[in-house]
Amino acid sequence: MSKVTIIGGGIVGLFTAYYLSEEGFEVSLLDQGDMQQGCSTGNAGMIVPSHIVPLASPGMISKGLKWMFSATSPFYIHPRLDRRLLQWCLHFYKASTKQHVEHSIPHLKNLSLLSKSLYLDFAAQHPESQIGLKEQGLLMLYKTPEMEHEETEMAQLATLHGLEANVLSQKEVQQLEPDVELNVRGAVHFTGDAHLDPAQLHLYLKNYLVGKGVQIVPLAQVIKFDQTGERITKVITNKGEFTCDKLIVCAGAWSGQLAGKLGIYLPMLSGKGYSFMQQNQPALQVPAILCERKVAVTPFGEQVRFGGTMEITGTNQTINQQRVRGIFDSISNYYANFSPTFPKPDKIWSGLRPCSPDGLPYIGATQSWSNVYFGTGHSMMGVSLAPATGKILAEQLLDKKAQLLTDAFSPDRYN
Repeated sequence: MSKVTIIGGGIVGLFTAYYLSEEGFEVSLLDQGDMQQGCSTGNAGMIVPSHIVPLASPGMISKGLKWMFSATSPFYIHPRLDRRLLQWCLHFYKASTKQHVEHSIPHLKNLSLLSKSLYLDFAAQHPESQIGLKEQGLLMLYKTPEMEHEETEMAQLATLHGLEANVLSQKEVQQLEPDVELNVRGAVHFTGDAHLDPAQLHLYLKNYLVGKGVQIVPLAQVIKFDQTGERITKVITNKGEFTCDKLIVCAGAWSGQLAGKLGIYLPMLSGKGYSFMQQNQPALQVPAILCERKVAVTPFGEQVRFGGTMEITGTNQTINQQRVRGIFDSISNYYANFSPTFPKPDKIWSGLRPCSPDGLPYIGATQSWSNVYFGTGHSMMGVSLAPATGKILAEQLLDKKAQLLTDAFSPDRYN
């Protein structure tokens, strides 16, 4: 069976390795980090078929301009003279249309539904994994009439596309959270969404793959690629040389740079996000998005994770305390009797989410090389879309008609 080298040890790379190893491929997985605290471990762990509208959509430009002047805003692009940023913003502007949204919705919905189905299968096949998969849905909590209108329209759109979305009054949503006093106008409950423990999932997959014979190499910096004709034959790293029959780039926020080494234009910027844990007291029950602040809330038993912000940047991983303050201040604004404690610096997690300018991932083969594939650009939905991405790539390498493979996800769409 073919030898496959995967670059990127996040959740997308791990699921790609999982499905390839299940099919008997010889797999090596390289990651430039230590595979301990990456973007796949501290996120909200949400599986969200409800998220069918890409980030690039009408209204995001005006919101971004308004939020740009607030250090604690949920979406922020730091103005700077940078060619990659200017190109990305231009692509984002061109994609922020009603037509793009209408074209994207079926593809994102089908990819998400496939992913959720694969998660259910995975949890059933690996009960020892203890990933904490729960189907409690997602509450979109809102406080203002303007946001109520926006979320109600989103619920109608989701319903139109076959997803269940229930618009709840303040009293109805309060019944779902009996232990905490909600200071909200109402909510939309997307009953088909789910969540899990992303750190436990990441750890389990790493250990499982090692047990299956997958070669996992952390702290491996890619220096260059060797080629023969139209094929990449070797990945040269500081940890040695890795031959490959097939090469898959799943390197998250660094995928654009690696694509550049391959002579491919893959516009990508990082959307830096932050999160921290709190004692879940009083106990929150249902995962939620605090809509006006774009803060994600995920209960994990005795603890609850609060996370958010989309800070468009390069690969700068420094922590901006003002961004964390924006998340923290929103908590008691929605949960009136929840008294959070501002996290110490070593308790704040940050991650770089790989953002394509049109809000769609890059999945599949590139025409630039006969044996190179991509699985990246999932923005805030890496965990949510990882199994489907890995499954599609495995099917493509098997020369099967891959489920849901579409030009909408093509890595060549900007070339």
